[in-house]
Amino acid sequence: MDIVISLMGGLGLFLFGMNLMAEGLEKSAGSKLKKIIELLTSNLFMGVLVGAFVTAVIQSSSATTVMVVGFVNAGIMNLTQAIGVIMGANIGTTITAQLVSFDLNGLAPVALGIGIVLYLFSSKPKTKNIAEILIGFGILFTGMDFMKEAVKPLAEYKGFTDLLITFGNYPLLGLLLGFGITAIVQSSSASMGMLIALASQGLIPLAAALPILYGQNIGTCVTSLISSVGANRNARRAAMMHLIFNVLGTAVFLIFLNKPVVKFVTSIDATDVARQIANTHTLFNIISVIILLPFTKFIIKLAVKLVPEKDGEDEESKAIKYLDDRMVETPSIAVASVIKETLRMGEKAKSSLNYAMEGFLGKSQENIDKSFKVEKLVNDLQKHILNYLLKLSKAPLDEESRDVVDGLFNTVNDIERIGDHAENIAELGKDIVDADLNLSEQGILEMKELYNKVLSTYECALEAMKTNDIELACKVLKMEEQVDIMEKSCRANHMHRLNNNLCSIDTGVIYLDLISNLERVSDHAVNIAQQVISRQVSHS
Repeated sequence: MDIVISLMGGLGLFLFGMNLMAEGLEKSAGSKLKKIIELLTSNLFMGVLVGAFVTAVIQSSSATTVMVVGFVNAGIMNLTQAIGVIMGANIGTTITAQLVSFDLNGLAPVALGIGIVLYLFSSKPKTKNIAEILIGFGILFTGMDFMKEAVKPLAEYKGFTDLLITFGNYPLLGLLLGFGITAIVQSSSASMGMLIALASQGLIPLAAALPILYGQNIGTCVTSLISSVGANRNARRAAMMHLIFNVLGTAVFLIFLNKPVVKFVTSIDATDVARQIANTHTLFNIISVIILLPFTKFIIKLAVKLVPEKDGEDEESKAIKYLDDRMVETPSIAVASVIKETLRMGEKAKSSLNYAMEGFLGKSQENIDKSFKVEKLVNDLQKHILNYLLKLSKAPLDEESRDVVDGLFNTVNDIERIGDHAENIAELGKDIVDADLNLSEQGILEMKELYNKVLSTYECALEAMKTNDIELACKVLKMEEQVDIMEKSCRANHMHRLNNNLCSIDTGVIYLDLISNLERVSDHAVNIAQQVISRQVSHS
């Protein structure tokens, strides 16, 4: 019982240290991870590199594949891109195994000491991120040491050692054990840590360890498979591709490459079984990628067959496109996705505004109805994005990402208010249609001129948000000043027409309401631009 408690304690420290180190690494590499979406092209080799890099940062292939499932579910990534990243993730996860296979326990107290001092006495975010990496490193190796000490007494139990040797004679049993352990702890790095702990105490020979190692690689697929439950069809296919890839890689190694690999790793290091296991793990994943890379189309086709299209399944029925809860685990990428969704919401609000004006000017009930319909979608998007931002705000964010998330709360509300003004204009258009009213030609020309200026102001605000362009954001402020002047001019001209009986009181009221709504749209565009300016100023 003492052995189990000590082992669980060591495993807990190992996992906590790994997560803490991953958080520090992720926050330090936040800007790089934000650019990752731009690198996700159909280039398979780039996908492999991206997958390896992200996994090296977040220290978990399971987390990377879960993120890939989220990307596919959000429509950011297709299956061809996904399989490259999945393959790369398998390579990236070998870094943790290589790290823990070295005897670095002596460095753990040093890393902890330096990390804690930096964390307590530094106020700089970058220094705190480095401190988290060092503390995580120290705790990880402390946990590893705990696991080694916990399993040491097992050497006295002949039944246990005989059982481990059996796995070498019956690879399928070892495969199932590795699969089961990884499926339970939800981390191949953690199960690999336990395997290396056993090997470092001389409790398990390489021949017995390898089937368990292969089983761990299959077990890591369980996390992504669970994650894909409730996701769309392509997301489920992405999770299935991960499973197919690891099963095929395991089959190739067990049948053809097991003996050559054993011979090779023992020739590199003949005595240290822990290093042999880590090297085999690295070779397994690299060689699997090299062998299976030419067969990616076959893997995709097989996944499509295993997860077929069902009748009545509508992938386009969802209001949201880029948001997925799985991506919250990688906040820097989740931030990039929520910006995309907010910009999409902004475009929807623009569409509603366009339909409303077209309906108003053209007395088109069809366009007015379209405006109402799109505005409802804008409201739905607001709810989804705000809920997502709330979840994201509770995640570990660097200072820059925190400012972006805080600013987006305001921006989303501003866009929703633009949608409301579009709805107001559509209501005015409905009044025009129902009462068959006619505005003066001069009034219509002024209205069109004002609307075009307002629309340009709003478009520039969205572009400034998209590109993070402070000059364009400042331009929005100047454009809004012009809108204010034009709106006052419209009011003065209208009063002149009213005094000279050039328009009716009924149309006059509608006209004033419309230009007021348009002016309010430009005010909200300014708010969007000011969020861009404030972020730039705070980080300059």
